[in-house]
Amino acid sequence: MNRRALLGAAATAAPAALTLATPALAQSASAATAPEIRWRLTSSFPRNLDILFGAPEFIARRVAQLTDNKFQIRVFPAGEIVGPLQALDAVQAGTVECAHTAPYYYTGKDFTFAFYTAVPFGLNTRMSNAWFRHGGGRELSAELFRGYNIVNFPAGDTGAQMGGWFRKEVKSLADIQGLKFRIAGLAGEVFSKMGAVPTQVAAADIYPALERGSIDAVEFVGPYDDEKLGLNRVAPFYYFPGFWEPGARLHFLANQAAFDALPAAYKAALETACADADADMTARYDAGNPLALRRLIAAGTQLRPWPREVMAAAWKATHELYEETSARNPLFKKTWESYRKFRDDEYAWFRVAENSYDNFAFTAANTVR
Repeated sequence: MNRRALLGAAATAAPAALTLATPALAQSASAATAPEIRWRLTSSFPRNLDILFGAPEFIARRVAQLTDNKFQIRVFPAGEIVGPLQALDAVQAGTVECAHTAPYYYTGKDFTFAFYTAVPFGLNTRMSNAWFRHGGGRELSAELFRGYNIVNFPAGDTGAQMGGWFRKEVKSLADIQGLKFRIAGLAGEVFSKMGAVPTQVAAADIYPALERGSIDAVEFVGPYDDEKLGLNRVAPFYYFPGFWEPGARLHFLANQAAFDALPAAYKAALETACADADADMTARYDAGNPLALRRLIAAGTQLRPWPREVMAAAWKATHELYEETSARNPLFKKTWESYRKFRDDEYAWFRVAENSYDNFAFTAANTVR
């Protein structure tokens, strides 16, 4: 080998090696000077609902991992800082930096919030995710939450929910009349149109309200959570489907000023953590609900499908409500127009692919010989 050429190559390589090392040194220096930030998060759910309350805990752990423990979020259950239905208000006011909640709890402020958790006869979990990420939902939600001084990220979805627990059997639309029903979001308005008396009750207060008879029926989530709340002990009839929650998405809410003050890397860590929690919650419910439903049935729960008469009346009442609300709320109208078009396209596609598969495969084990 030519010794002079070898020495020349080594001399040429030395600056390159120095150049390659520089970013690593810069990264170390940057990590050393990254600010330590502490946030408080209020959840709308009690600690014993481990999937719902576990989502913000998951986010806090993930954010800490992604920021070398420099960005810490302390998670508080409902009631320790503010009540479960005051989470959005606390973030808006800056009482806490962030919250984990269901936006449809705040339809008293604006019915448009319902689109970001669930609306009757709306999008299922996968459809909702597609609308938010690629159908304009993200931009529309930002427009709504910005008016409340809040930045929002989807952070968990329960999947399709059940239709609730009833002390007495519902055999027809007549049985809905005067029914005192714990139900959230726009679904309460729909049941009101059908003659029920809807009310919103926080998770921790559901069982005692049902046991005392101050409500006749309650919907919450599904078998995994409903079993934890012991609802089967005071209401034997368990209805399906929860046509008002074909998927129910929770959100991480951050105070706008607090979020704007974060370094760019921390903002990215927070968004990544929320996306991870969003997928994890659905997976946990899909794993836990089948086993919980078996236990409930073994303990005496009586499964009942909604009478078609009730479903048809609910469909009509739902779309009347959308049109009435659109006439007086421009942002609701703008959101509904986007959502409805996306929903109709998704329904057509899922009917071809998903539904045809489901209808055969889910019964094949018992019907094909």
